[in-house]
Amino acid sequence: MNGIGFVVSFALFALGLFLMGSAFDVAENLGLVTFAGGLLAVCAGVFIPVHIMHRIDR
Repeated sequence: MNGIGFVVSFALFALGLFLMGSAFDVAENLGLVTFAGGLLAVCAGVFIPVHIMHRIDR
């Protein structure tokens, strides 16, 4: 279970970084939405191993 959680959290983290980086190249009205989505994905990628995986291991 730890391996699956790591892969999912790393994928969310990498996707979030990609979205935040590409937010400056999308149309003007979608830049904020893209950046916010990337920020939420990075937060979720950090949240999974810190909080959820810690509770599963107990």
